[in-house]
This record gives sequence, C-alpha cells and structure tokens, in this order.
Amino acid sequence: MKVSIIETRGIIWEGLARRAVLPAQEGQMCVLDNHQPFLARLKEGLVRLPEMETQIKDGIALMNANELKVYVEF
Repeated sequence: MKVSIIETRGIIWEGLARRAVLPAQEGQMCVLDNHQPFLARLKEGLVRLPEMETQIKDGIALMNANELKVYVEF
C-alpha cells in the first residue's frame, strides 16, 4: 500500500509498505495491504512502518483504495 505521513508543513515520509502500526484511540491498530477503508483518530504514541518509526502527539488516519494517509501533530 502507499503510505504518506503528513504534518502541517508537508509530507514527512512517503513510500510503500505492507504493514503499518498506528496508536489509535481504541488501541493499537495494525493496517495491512488492501485493508478495508477506514477513518481513525490517533492518540499519542508511535507510528511504526518497516522503514521508519516516529513519535506523534495525535492525528487522524485515513485508508482508502490501498492508500494510507496519516495526518499527524508532533
């Protein structure tokens, strides 16, 4: 899936990943390739991808058409 980590100043990271782990409000969420569409509120924690890891304060994750966009605040 295509993954984009975005903050107010622009794109922090963009690339392909088979898996992403997100700190959702409801608990840790693992998103795999071809996941069904969703919109999730994120809480403070780690966004983990195979190629990178970043600490966030909060955010929103949107999955649609095998593309994950993670809007974050640090």
